[in-house]
Amino acid sequence: MGDGKKETLYWVALSMVPGIGPVLFKRLLSRFEDPERVFKVSIPSLKAVEGIGDRLGTEIRSFSRWEDAEEELAKAERYGAAIVTMVDSMYPKNLLNIYDPPPYLYVKGQINFDERSIAVVGSRFASTYGKITTEGLSRDLAKNGLTVVSGMARGIDTAAHKGAIAAGGRTVAVLGSGIDVIYPPENRELYEEICRHGAVVSELPMGTEPLSENFPARNRIISGISLGVVIVEASLRSGSLITASCAAEQGRDVFAVPGNINSNGSKGTNRLIKEGAKLVEGVGDILDEFSVVPASSCMTVDLSRDEMAVMEVLAEPVHIDEVASLSGMDVRSVSAILLNLELSGAIRQLPGMVFVKNI
Repeated sequence: MGDGKKETLYWVALSMVPGIGPVLFKRLLSRFEDPERVFKVSIPSLKAVEGIGDRLGTEIRSFSRWEDAEEELAKAERYGAAIVTMVDSMYPKNLLNIYDPPPYLYVKGQINFDERSIAVVGSRFASTYGKITTEGLSRDLAKNGLTVVSGMARGIDTAAHKGAIAAGGRTVAVLGSGIDVIYPPENRELYEEICRHGAVVSELPMGTEPLSENFPARNRIISGISLGVVIVEASLRSGSLITASCAAEQGRDVFAVPGNINSNGSKGTNRLIKEGAKLVEGVGDILDEFSVVPASSCMTVDLSRDEMAVMEVLAEPVHIDEVASLSGMDVRSVSAILLNLELSGAIRQLPGMVFVKNI
């Protein structure tokens, strides 16, 4: 086993000791500098670390699962995932500053983490409004050089990753399962796309199933990697509010997109705004907080009067017949205008001849 693998072996082994979580791991590392030394010091020396008593000291000194630790390294290597430890220069710098950073991350994809990252998360049961808004915001964040971080869940998370990828930007997915367990399974193709346009990461051992208890801890990583967190849609019981809470505790900015006051799916985000989250109506509300100068718009030509009339009615998804009615033009003329606007990137077409403006 090479020196690099041998060093990583001790990191994996220490995490396998029952009772050693991220906080105790960090304390042991602070005291003894590296995990290899932790296994070699005496029990009295271990007990000098806050939180380590006789039982944990004995567990560390009597650790015998070395073959399991070696197999874990082999599984990650076979899958093409790197194990990036806290002392590695590739470890996300923002994440180092939280109270309980993962001792190491499994990473598949591009192993370079941009400090200029923004998390975009929300409901798994997203509305059309939520998905369109998320894709637009994520696309614009990516166009302005920011990495979009999310959790690859159904709904808002999926839309966030897709928006960043559509803009040719970078995106990072943090899983609540082992890095080799793709969840939800229908996102397999998206998983591969994310690996090509960024990275998929997890702190959980290979093969770990997406159990509900994994996700609150996962959320602290999403916010910890990021400068701020944008909540697009969330009910009052949404897990996204846990991410917002983590962000606040970590000193990150919390943003929220306002929603329909009659929709249960917007009650969580609207409450966040009441409690002081920064209201987001467009990407500029996010960029202003980080002194990022907005990139120029994708449209480089002036719109005609008829094109402006059509754009004005596309703030929300509208069927082509309704576009014609609201703009006062015939369907044939509207169809030609919509095609030109779509080609310019100003709007996009949804299933069923429905169109919406790109925010």
